[in-house]
Amino acid sequence: MKLYLVSLGAGILVGIVYALMQVRSPAPPVVALIGLLGMLIGEQVLPPIKRMIAGEPVTVAWFHTECMPKITGAPGPALTAERHANDEDVAR
Repeated sequence: MKLYLVSLGAGILVGIVYALMQVRSPAPPVVALIGLLGMLIGEQVLPPIKRMIAGEPVTVAWFHTECMPKITGAPGPALTAERHANDEDVAR
């Protein structure tokens, strides 16, 4: 959550600077967000290719576990299970 708040704060600060300089942002917000999504997806093109070249299977489960968390920013199933296990250890 802290990361999101820092990101939001940085965006607000840049927006204030733009307003003080009386300039518009370089791209409409939707275009900028779609571009960022494209960058995140593009970063995940090479891992499956490398995996196929190594002769390892590329399954939907693997993609969901390894690539989707990097695209969406949400923790993957493995990380979520690990965090729950760590939380239970701390609670004891």
